[in-house]
Amino acid sequence: MKSFMQNLHRDEDMFGAEGFRPVEIWLFSVAALVFVMVVVGGITRLTGSGLSMVEWRPLMGILPPLSAGEWERVFLLYQQSPEFIHINSDMDLAAFKTIFFWEYVHRVLGRLIGMAYALPFLIFAVRKKLPSGYGMRFVLLFMLGGLQGIIGWWMVKSGLAEDPDVSQYRLAVHLSMALLIFSMLIWTALDLRHGRGTWPGGHTAGVLMILAVTIVAGAFVAGMDAGKLYNEYPLMGDGFIPVEYGEMGAMDAFENGASAQFHHRILALIVVLGVISLWRRASAAGLGGRGYTMLALVGVQFTLGIATLLHAVPVSLGTLHQAGAAALLAAVIWCAHGLSRKSISG
Repeated sequence: MKSFMQNLHRDEDMFGAEGFRPVEIWLFSVAALVFVMVVVGGITRLTGSGLSMVEWRPLMGILPPLSAGEWERVFLLYQQSPEFIHINSDMDLAAFKTIFFWEYVHRVLGRLIGMAYALPFLIFAVRKKLPSGYGMRFVLLFMLGGLQGIIGWWMVKSGLAEDPDVSQYRLAVHLSMALLIFSMLIWTALDLRHGRGTWPGGHTAGVLMILAVTIVAGAFVAGMDAGKLYNEYPLMGDGFIPVEYGEMGAMDAFENGASAQFHHRILALIVVLGVISLWRRASAAGLGGRGYTMLALVGVQFTLGIATLLHAVPVSLGTLHQAGAAALLAAVIWCAHGLSRKSISG
């Protein structure tokens, strides 16, 4: 144990990127799993599957119901939930199996990500293969992953109350934590591949921040099903601003679905402008490949957002839009890391 902790606390100045290729691959692989998790989470939300599993067994329950009796048991539990009583009272067992599937996949993916991170981490640490100065970051990622599991159940619990709606606040926290973990995994892997980058500041940090705020705003839209309120673009009804705007006072941005959709639209436009400005910086710095990747993804994501609105948020387009948000975030991080390395070398 002593040698294990010594390995976690090596001095950062001793770090060298050479020899850490397996660790880099591990981090990128876990990030890819988190990406899949975000996409499946979007499907779970869009199909109304999130409240189908009303019991949480974090250490057990890895296998789905395998017998007719077990299916009847979990269906009976669901029939006692507020969602079934108030919304899905006409649902039969066959339909229940469909929504149960997506929530089951979502939870199993969570366990898989935990194992995919924890087991290699322990192996690398015991064998002293972790890079110098990164031990505490790896420990933080481990702790955030565990916290995310708790947040996920905390979110689900909000929909098991008398009002069978998952809190948009808890949904936003859950998505934010997933993307924080995703971002840290990618940044750390890029540190290993290209050398340590400085944390973004100034213009680059501003673009990352507005992108993050836009994604979180999208979580509030999803949490209130606000994407189905106005399904035209660029107008919202008879004007650019919805008639309901501001009706809920100080909490309007978070509890008024029309306002949430309006803010998400405006923020998306600002993200497009921010990415264009970052693309110009990247091109001037000799990072054209990263810049053009980012530029292409923001164009696709903006188009997907409009298409999702116009078609009243079908599962297919809604899922692609959520996947596009994560992909764009990864591209901006990739570009930001390169710019930070250029600033160091320059």
